[in-house]
Amino acid sequence: MGLEEIRSRVAKAAAEAGRAAEDVRLIAVSKVQPDARVEAVLGEGHRCFGENRVQEAQGKWPEFRERFEGVDLHLIGPLQSNKARVAMELFDAIHTVDRPKIATTIARLADEMGRCPDLFIQVNTGEEPQKAGCLPSEVDGFVAECRGLSLPVKGLMCIPPVEEEPSLHFALLAKFAARNGLTGLSMGMSADFERAIALGATHVRVGSAIFGERVPAAKA
Repeated sequence: MGLEEIRSRVAKAAAEAGRAAEDVRLIAVSKVQPDARVEAVLGEGHRCFGENRVQEAQGKWPEFRERFEGVDLHLIGPLQSNKARVAMELFDAIHTVDRPKIATTIARLADEMGRCPDLFIQVNTGEEPQKAGCLPSEVDGFVAECRGLSLPVKGLMCIPPVEEEPSLHFALLAKFAARNGLTGLSMGMSADFERAIALGATHVRVGSAIFGERVPAAKA
């Protein structure tokens, strides 16, 4: 499919929703993609990328940043407390703040480092036991807790259950964000980003539709 087609579809979906294309940030999800594919997308001028694993990003992005100016890197996978410092040094935004412990760790490190990436709170809108994210009933309290820690919470993020209509979850996330005065909505992936944009997504996370199918990492 490729980057240009996805950019065009993002712009079309935004226009149909009465929004400007530049109000939607396209995050190219580069996790488990060969460096050559990532470099090709960088060569096309794209600068906003998403990674799932801190360690993988650590081995990939410092070198790319030396060669390509303006990279905007987003962590869209789970964050462990013991990786928080590295993540905060490497990423411009973290989309997976999901529990008090990690919020407290980020706040402590932000005080030490004098800076903090933009943060999104991950919401488990489907209340799936195997999935990360705070529960819908916990959103308001957790947003307040993060604000009490002076964390720069920009918005909310969700990954809808695969077997359910994603629009229902996107609408729910938008409702939670509006209720808490948050403008950022990280929602929508390759199969459903147009529906997410229609419901207010400010960040869409698209991988395979840009890069092609992921290549599994070789086992050590």
